[in-house]
Amino acid sequence: MGALSLIETALAAGAACWSGSDMHIHKGHSNAKAVSVPLTDCKIIDLPKITDVRGNLTFVEGGNHIPFDIKRVYYLYDVPGGADRGEHAHKGLHQFIICMSGSFDILLDDGFETKRFHLNRSYYGLYVCPMMWRYLDNFSSGAVCMVLTSEVYDEADYIRDYDEFKAAAGAA
Repeated sequence: MGALSLIETALAAGAACWSGSDMHIHKGHSNAKAVSVPLTDCKIIDLPKITDVRGNLTFVEGGNHIPFDIKRVYYLYDVPGGADRGEHAHKGLHQFIICMSGSFDILLDDGFETKRFHLNRSYYGLYVCPMMWRYLDNFSSGAVCMVLTSEVYDEADYIRDYDEFKAAAGAA
């Protein structure tokens, strides 16, 4: 099997995470229905920034700048002060989260450790692997959060109970 076929197969199974130029294939726990990956595989990725006196331009290419083909884009906006979003995990979905305007924080949890990221620029984003519990908070006034995903919406991919997530991640 060629390298590209292996990557495509791993991504289709939700079993691969990308770290810089390296693809990591992760095997889940034998009794878990989802693939567990370490928090270190989630990271900030800088995007191309073309500066111009008329205004800057940044772009994202699926499979090039981020490790998956983009199948869905959605965005959060008009989040009331003090509100939070997220509080769930995805079994196989890969996401790339960009702060298009304002700022917000993302707390990621792999079941063993947590890490907080602060997003406030549109020329970088946070790559979120499958099986990461996420919690978004600290939204500034006018914040816009854009999310690029590897798959279309599928409710069956969500884990909305934290105890269930910890069990699936092998941390319970």
